[in-house]
Amino acid sequence: GTNTPRHVDGMLGALQGKSKEKPKLVHRIDKDTSGILVIARTAASAKKLTESFKKRKTNKIYWALVKGRPSQMEGVIQAPLDKEPGTRGERMTVSDDGKRAVTDFKMMDSAAGTATWMAFRPVTGRTHQIRVHATLLGTPIVGDGKYGGKDAFIDGPVSRKLHLHARSLDIDHPDGGTLSVK
Repeated sequence: GTNTPRHVDGMLGALQGKSKEKPKLVHRIDKDTSGILVIARTAASAKKLTESFKKRKTNKIYWALVKGRPSQMEGVIQAPLDKEPGTRGERMTVSDDGKRAVTDFKMMDSAAGTATWMAFRPVTGRTHQIRVHATLLGTPIVGDGKYGGKDAFIDGPVSRKLHLHARSLDIDHPDGGTLSVK
């Protein structure tokens, strides 16, 4: 994130070992999201992996604990996103002038309508897309005060951290075939 003194890109040299090339960060996640990052060992691999993302030849699944229960068990959210003007930090908003943003979702389980375990599959890859789209469903991600405000928190033993996890990724392997990571 902006103004973060200790970040993944700055630590990639530690993964270099005896290689002539420093690894390259190909795909990142929000600083408060857990899960999969994509790091390439060579520039050639980074180029091929980046192409898979650009051509939307990847399949990403995110898990989230959301507050409440969506009205549908599964569906598609289509709401264009644009950067929100102002000085509130990097924040996205739904806007007719925004870039196309599409997210598939499926309810995995629910606890008495208080919290729901959801799977999200972003078809497009906009900044904070899942976080904004989850809030549009009326079910903000637990711990996401940025988009859900006070409604994103649950009383009790649940951590106040963002409950969003990059669970799996299928991507074209630079040497052919598919690389599947969980």
